[in-house]
Amino acid sequence: MLFNSIEFALFLPLVFWIYWFALGKSIKLQNLFILIASYVFYGWWDPRFLVLIFLSTIVDFYIGIGLHKSSEYHIRKALLVTSLIVNIGILFVFKYYGFFVQNFIDAFTFFGSQLQLDSLSIILPVGISFYTFQTLSYSIDVYRRKLEPTQGFVSFAAFVSFFPQLVAGPIERATNLLPQFYKKRVFNYAQSVDGLRQILWGLFKKIVIADNCAEYVNVVFGNYQSYEASSLIVAAFFFSIQIYCDFSGYSDIAIGTAKLFGFKLMRNFAYPYFSRDISEFWRRWHISLSTWFRDYLYIPLGGSRGGVNVKVRNTLIIFLVSGFWHGANWTFIVWGFLNALYFLPLLLANRNRVNLGIVAENTNFPSLKEMLSMLLTFSLTTLAWIYFRSESVVDANQFIAGIFDKGVLTAPRSLGMERALITFISISILVLAEWVSRKKEYPLEEFELHAKRYLRHATYYAIVLAIFFFSGNQQGFIYFQF
Repeated sequence: MLFNSIEFALFLPLVFWIYWFALGKSIKLQNLFILIASYVFYGWWDPRFLVLIFLSTIVDFYIGIGLHKSSEYHIRKALLVTSLIVNIGILFVFKYYGFFVQNFIDAFTFFGSQLQLDSLSIILPVGISFYTFQTLSYSIDVYRRKLEPTQGFVSFAAFVSFFPQLVAGPIERATNLLPQFYKKRVFNYAQSVDGLRQILWGLFKKIVIADNCAEYVNVVFGNYQSYEASSLIVAAFFFSIQIYCDFSGYSDIAIGTAKLFGFKLMRNFAYPYFSRDISEFWRRWHISLSTWFRDYLYIPLGGSRGGVNVKVRNTLIIFLVSGFWHGANWTFIVWGFLNALYFLPLLLANRNRVNLGIVAENTNFPSLKEMLSMLLTFSLTTLAWIYFRSESVVDANQFIAGIFDKGVLTAPRSLGMERALITFISISILVLAEWVSRKKEYPLEEFELHAKRYLRHATYYAIVLAIFFFSGNQQGFIYFQF
């Protein structure tokens, strides 16, 4: 079920009403209802996928209990390894098996041998990478004794499958989200209205901006050989905006929806395109995944505590794994490697934690240095996104080569002047709104605090009208494929 669909527009109010007004006095009934609603939400794509999420849930629930009961190192280690094998094994079969088989065959073909291996024709379950990492965080934290295992299966299953963030995050930690299923939740009008505002902003980013950018991006990337350099540059720029508005828009809708039910999810984006270096960008982009890899992979490997070789090794591992997490394609691995190359000079020069605060924190405008730093960071990020968007590494290389070919100074081809004008205006509104509200979680939060009432209401109505106007151009969420 898509957030930007009629089905969800009917599903959400119904679930909200039953949750608060029919079951509001019982936490157990609310948790059971959330579990049922989440399974309906997830099974809407394909009910068969429910078997996988239930398997991960039941395995990690009982492994958590076993980890708590046992004090013997070898037993606890075996239980954790079991959790890793089951969860990562499922992820491997459904997401990576075909990739490894094909590359294995290609390697033998390169050396003159023909190898016949059967590949599996499997549909990738929506959101499998997200809920796999979420349930793994529970097992690992219980193993580390940072978390007491839950004894309530329904609450744990609701945590794993919580529908607002089930298919594209934020990837919640058990230490943050799971305890919220045991606290009494009382309807909070102000929190619910705040959630609706954040949902509205997320839908604006997704439907009005991301989906409009997608039209141009899909046409140009699908036939990049036929376009001049200026059009390729515009397409690369639009994809940078598209993937940000698409993914952060989803996160806003997820976080806002969770607020409607009395839950607080972690922030997943903090205006990443205002970053002054790549290190800051990765502290602000897909925060739930970046911190997951930091805490469960980078730090256990030794982090930045060793010598130069250890730092380089760990940085390459974290970025390559991050790239591979996104998909079974060499384009994602190259994308991760390129970001590692961006990041390493900052790490080795001990400048990876220079820009920890908000840009232009005490002024309205950035300095020339900050402006140039943001422009450089955005340009490097956009270059890397070309690999992320392309079908193959060869396509990405040729796309980039085309940017430096003739036609840079010619006017880019447009799919229609009216559509192009609307897209650039909406992007400008986005940048201005996010810049003004860069100290807040999302722009409408700042707007609600300082704008006059009539202006607020006029803006909300304008956003709603824009969403309805562009809703016919529905595009899937990019991160559903991961």
